[in-house]
Amino acid sequence: MSFQLLKKKIKEKKAIVGIIGLGYVGLPLAIEFAKKGIKTVGFDADAEKVKKIGRGESYILDVDDAELKDVVNKNRLTPAMNFCLLRELDVIIICVPTPLTKTKEPDLHFIVEASQEIAENIKKGQLVILRSTTYTGTTVEIVGPILETSGLRMGEDFYLAFSPERVDLGNKLFKIANTPVVVGGVDSKSTELARLLLEQITEKVVPLSSSQAAEMTKLFENTFRSVNIALVNELSMLCERMGLDVWEIVSAAATKPFGFMPFLPGPGVGGHCIPVDPYFLSWKAKEFDFHTNFIYLAAQINENMPYYVVRRTISAIYGNGIDPKQATVLILGVAYKKDTNDWRYSPALKIIELLEKEGLNVLYHDPYVAEINIDNKVYKSSLLTEGILNRVACLLIVTDHTDLDYEWIVTNSKIVVDCRNATKDILDKFKNIIRI
Repeated sequence: MSFQLLKKKIKEKKAIVGIIGLGYVGLPLAIEFAKKGIKTVGFDADAEKVKKIGRGESYILDVDDAELKDVVNKNRLTPAMNFCLLRELDVIIICVPTPLTKTKEPDLHFIVEASQEIAENIKKGQLVILRSTTYTGTTVEIVGPILETSGLRMGEDFYLAFSPERVDLGNKLFKIANTPVVVGGVDSKSTELARLLLEQITEKVVPLSSSQAAEMTKLFENTFRSVNIALVNELSMLCERMGLDVWEIVSAAATKPFGFMPFLPGPGVGGHCIPVDPYFLSWKAKEFDFHTNFIYLAAQINENMPYYVVRRTISAIYGNGIDPKQATVLILGVAYKKDTNDWRYSPALKIIELLEKEGLNVLYHDPYVAEINIDNKVYKSSLLTEGILNRVACLLIVTDHTDLDYEWIVTNSKIVVDCRNATKDILDKFKNIIRI
């Protein structure tokens, strides 16, 4: 297929789009294309996910069952596991996870596997877009060469671009349609095609000079958050030592109408981007004999916050005359963000691990997360009852879900350690709250 023909098909919404990876990024994207009348095929290696999509059943809180069922029933979205169907597509978008190894290095095996599947089935004239967050250079250095094993040439026989996801789970205001995106291709034609495609579903698409520029933009966005969260986390620890209220300080500073942007302290960072992206950036920088000391230090501060939370929790239990070795802690919220069910890289996981290493028994309650798995040990969410609150030595608020009655919770708890300022409206009523 020629450049002009693919361009025409995209403009007329006749291009068939395939999404590889139907998780928090891929499934909403697939639905958005389908809602616009663009025939979409969603690929995932998880057979259970594929079956659920076929029945119109969502496994993601941000995706409504009725919305999913509508596009499936209208045959606009087809779930699949057979990658041979890639040959029938005009556009392929990669939305697979990009975790870190245990040594904090990029683990791109999902991207590599997806690229290999595409290489085995690619045809001339297709557009491939990488949407997974990754280090600068992945598109041209990893994905492109794998696709070229097909015998086709990047930028000539097929088109290749990078456009990072900007998913904010639980955000009711900003969705795919009204969140601007950036895009950069390996050449001008790839950029143009990717821009035209994304303009079908997004109000504003910002073309950049290269795929590397788009990759660096994504890393900068999340490293910016990591660094600022680290700053306020460090300030939080200093304020504790000085006898000051960090929440009061941040709130006061936020009254300045210019030159300040409030970030809030917490038990650490979580999710699929902020804990990962600074390490992607630092790892790639070493290739250029550049050491991102400031960025790396910020990531370390955030990673150390669970240790600080555990120290404060054990201290609070001791201070209440209870031996921590005989104590049970109930963690409130294990999702990395309130009102979501995503617990990837949640600081709660490290907090549970550290508390158990100190000899404490740990339970958790999360209305959105029924169970979690830490090193092959399964934890199930406990019912939040007056009895369990009375029984545990300490309630530790890690995630401040909205639909919880914090006054009732505090009333029935011995000690409450609050990492999220969830109890700010009832502080004056209780003496058993310790804020971090």
